[in-house]
Amino acid sequence: MDFIFIEELRVQAWIGIYAREKAAPQTVELNLTFGVPDAAAIRDDIADTIDYAEVIDRIRLELAQRHFNLIETLGEFVVDLLLNDFRAPWVKVRLAKIGVTKGVRRVGVFIERGRDADSAAAGGAQVPRSCP
Repeated sequence: MDFIFIEELRVQAWIGIYAREKAAPQTVELNLTFGVPDAAAIRDDIADTIDYAEVIDRIRLELAQRHFNLIETLGEFVVDLLLNDFRAPWVKVRLAKIGVTKGVRRVGVFIERGRDADSAAAGGAQVPRSCP
């Protein structure tokens, strides 16, 4: 399996439980890695892969329109989007709120999922099953 990565994607998102967080969108930084079929490199055809520009546009659109209380929920939303809407076989998402607390650069979550327990992650490790 080949992988596409998107690093330091900054998006404005409505996230948080505190009044100050609900008053205005916050900057969220996403780092995404997702599996793509090997056929993309072999055939050199965009139809055989996941278009990263479409992924970026869709994430920006969705996060501008929705509110999430928890960063964990936002992370699971992005994972679900990649697995189900874009049909990625494996996804790793690292996302963080920027400057949310004094003296802390980032607060975030890391999530890794595959379509099934047999999906292999980078380095041949087994991808954890999704939580029920």
